[in-house]
Amino acid sequence: MTRRPSPTPLMQALPSTVPFVGPEAQQRASGRAFRARLGANESSFGPAPGVVAAMTDAAPDMWMYCDPDNHDLKVALAEHLGVERQNIVVGQGIDGLLNILVRLYISPGSPVVTSLGAYPTFNFHVAASGGRLVAVPYENDRESLDGLLAAMKREKAPLVYLSNPDNPMGTWWDADEIVRFIEALPETTMLVLDEAYGETGPASALPPIDVSRPNVIRMRTFSKAYGLAGIRCGYAVGEAQTIRDFEKVRDHYGVSRMAQIAGAAALADQAHLEKVVAQVAAGRERIAAIARDNGLKPIASATNFVTLDCAADGGFALKVMQNLLARDIFIRKPMVPVLDRCIRISVGLEHELAILAEELPRALAAARAD
Repeated sequence: MTRRPSPTPLMQALPSTVPFVGPEAQQRASGRAFRARLGANESSFGPAPGVVAAMTDAAPDMWMYCDPDNHDLKVALAEHLGVERQNIVVGQGIDGLLNILVRLYISPGSPVVTSLGAYPTFNFHVAASGGRLVAVPYENDRESLDGLLAAMKREKAPLVYLSNPDNPMGTWWDADEIVRFIEALPETTMLVLDEAYGETGPASALPPIDVSRPNVIRMRTFSKAYGLAGIRCGYAVGEAQTIRDFEKVRDHYGVSRMAQIAGAAALADQAHLEKVVAQVAAGRERIAAIARDNGLKPIASATNFVTLDCAADGGFALKVMQNLLARDIFIRKPMVPVLDRCIRISVGLEHELAILAEELPRALAAARAD
């Protein structure tokens, strides 16, 4: 047989790439396990004990499909956020919700504004829809609010992406600046405000939730501070009609029964969340101290990672990362010019940070000698 079904021209034109190479793939390639998993911005502190208990109790019921309405989780989220259930949609992490968002607002050729070097999975979804990315450079290691606004207005873009706090730099804008940005939005432009790291940042970074605006949707996740990256559960908060539009196209059986139970249980234990946030803050300080001890500059972070300025070019930072990987320490780095002078290290357990402290001087020496 010499012929085969053909994908669409759009699919044929896309490169065969994925946004991230996972640590598991890297371990399979090397034949060794990582000694310190400090690259995926997970919470190695794990979920609350009550969440683990709820998941254990629920395990025998996994023969049943999930509730396609996500009712109990939406009730818990609505109470937690002070909104109505009609203002919330649940999805397979923020990544899954971004996929739906792009399908809702982007046609082939539509301009989409984002920051150059921001979360690449969003770009991946835009490319799959045939959208045209318009990337605005960072300014002083923060996403440029004025630059994004100017690009939106120039391009008449129907969609703009902004993360606050930011990945991959860990920087943030205070709420009053985000509100200024929102008020300057064209009415026909939808803002997706990615707040995946909202729980680990200062309260001053999160504007009050306003579900009256039809052109703002805010996304959050259980993957970071709640320690549930493996269940793939996130949610979006927005104006009721915007949420109804999500309901038209979402995968109604996409969020598993286990994920819904775990999410509701996690919300119920805010004391555990506060403990983890404190551990994350202490971990950021530990990473920053390790960096300074080795002549690197830590960039102030509101996330569960710290980005370190290697004070050289992208090639040198890449060598540092590669030398840490060779020492079985999983980290990542920004890859676009200017930001690529840095490496990015997630907060981990104390023994993992001790390994980092031991191996970072050796990795730097090897990078400098190369």
